[in-house]
Amino acid sequence: MELILKKNVDKLGYKDDIVEVKPGYALNFLIPQGYAIIANPSEKKAHAEVMRQRSHKEEKIKEESQEIANKLEGLKIKLTAKVGENGRIFGSINTVQLSEAIKAEGVEVDRKSLKIKDEPIKEVGTYKAEANLHKEVSVEFEFEVAGE
Repeated sequence: MELILKKNVDKLGYKDDIVEVKPGYALNFLIPQGYAIIANPSEKKAHAEVMRQRSHKEEKIKEESQEIANKLEGLKIKLTAKVGENGRIFGSINTVQLSEAIKAEGVEVDRKSLKIKDEPIKEVGTYKAEANLHKEVSVEFEFEVAGE
């Protein structure tokens, strides 16, 4: 079944992509949740017109995403957490805390675009994360977790 995505869907595609999925996945999840609409000929025609008009804006958004990616690569991000006697963290570090630390450095990144490689983080050390800022711009960066 062919669909036009209205939102980004992990492991499927980005907003405004035309994708092919099984009917059950489309009818039971994607369409009722508002993630997609059926790609019939009239919707495809309207989609093509919207994409043509949006192409200039997309180029600007891509350039802004690339600038943010360049800033992220140069940042030294350090998170602090309460640590027990053996070096283990009370709780864990997640994308919310990571996005707040990045924001404190002056770069605005949505927490939904962040993925921590070795999640859950429960020990002090250096870890890697990935930021998917645009469907063509993705950056991997390191951050450090230190004890208080």
